[in-house]
Amino acid sequence: MRRVRRVPAWLGGCALALGLAPPATAADGAACLPPLLQRLGWQIRESDVTAPVVHGGEPCRRASLDDARRHGDLQVQVPRGYAGALRERLQRDLLGHPATLCAYAFQLGDAARRAATQLQDNRGYRFSALQLGWIGFGPGGARAQGWQRFRSFGRGYAPAGSNSAAIEAFYSGRVRSECGVGRQVAQLATQRELYGDAGFDREFAPGELSIGTFLTLHDTPSILLGGNAGEFFADGKAVRTARLGRQAFMGVPGFIEHVFDKRYLDDINNQAENFVITDVSAQAADALARHGGFSYYDGQNRRLWELSRQLPRAGRRYFERLLHERDPALRAAVPEAQRPLLAQMDQVLADPVYAGLMLYVHPKGIRPLGYHIARLLDRNPRTPYSIDLALHNLHTTLYQRWLQAQLRDCAPVPADIDERG
Repeated sequence: MRRVRRVPAWLGGCALALGLAPPATAADGAACLPPLLQRLGWQIRESDVTAPVVHGGEPCRRASLDDARRHGDLQVQVPRGYAGALRERLQRDLLGHPATLCAYAFQLGDAARRAATQLQDNRGYRFSALQLGWIGFGPGGARAQGWQRFRSFGRGYAPAGSNSAAIEAFYSGRVRSECGVGRQVAQLATQRELYGDAGFDREFAPGELSIGTFLTLHDTPSILLGGNAGEFFADGKAVRTARLGRQAFMGVPGFIEHVFDKRYLDDINNQAENFVITDVSAQAADALARHGGFSYYDGQNRRLWELSRQLPRAGRRYFERLLHERDPALRAAVPEAQRPLLAQMDQVLADPVYAGLMLYVHPKGIRPLGYHIARLLDRNPRTPYSIDLALHNLHTTLYQRWLQAQLRDCAPVPADIDERG
């Protein structure tokens, strides 16, 4: 296990206040500060104040940037005529404000949804069981789809040409992998969508976009788990993430995993499901904050499993059809004596987290948490499942790299932003 590096202190709480050091910037990045802040949602207005007044608000709790603006988040008042070095210093301080990270999370969430939608819509991207190899590029081989192998048995590949063309193979080519690689690809595709093709090709070296077994990535310069990952944020049960609000979940990777020992598994290929979070409803975010993250839902998953053991299964995908699809004929066929059990299961699944926490899992696409829990009752009926966030650097190293790229490469623009008084 890789050592978890120190993370910024503000990630341990939900207070949105100045306190982060602004990122180091290129000397010529000053002209890029105003348009970047504007794109992130900050509104700077001159008014009759004697010193800048910064109100970050709570954008991580909002549904969108427009919603944050309606709530008055991301607002700054500056004295009239506030300019020069003082203004530039304020703008750099705003890049270090915690609310800026939440504003970035809106763009990250949009990128994750675009990436996941492209991946799920590619019928040529299919699942391979572990024993068949982690990744398969078909008869044409890896190079034909923009990848080169650096480990045997499909355990390690890196882009062979342009980074964007390599990811495109998973959007439109014929590829096979298990769900762990599916998660990696979704994470990398999110960065492609965030940067655009030109930026994605320019900002990352091929080795940084390695895919393969998780252990393989540790020995590469991977931005996910390797040498260039930088600072990790460890929050397995989402305690701190839930405290911050719904946007803090956007694009975050994780896994649903069996609780009991492997001898209780009937379907080894469904021992775990690796995911990337694409959305969290307001109700689900409130419930996660109220219950303090995922530990409560591990208990609810256990309760669903215990109840399922008392219901006689009939046919394939029984619980998936009964609980998620709510098949009327199947529900009507539940014996009268077992209907109180079904009612209890329905009550557990009525919690908004089961319907409002949206996960991309290869090859199932984007579906709510409740679907996966019901499905796994069918696949491995002798064990309950738990849910965890994986180590990630979306809010640390990758965030800082994105900021640096925006400051370095912006087109010349006017220096002032949104100066309506």
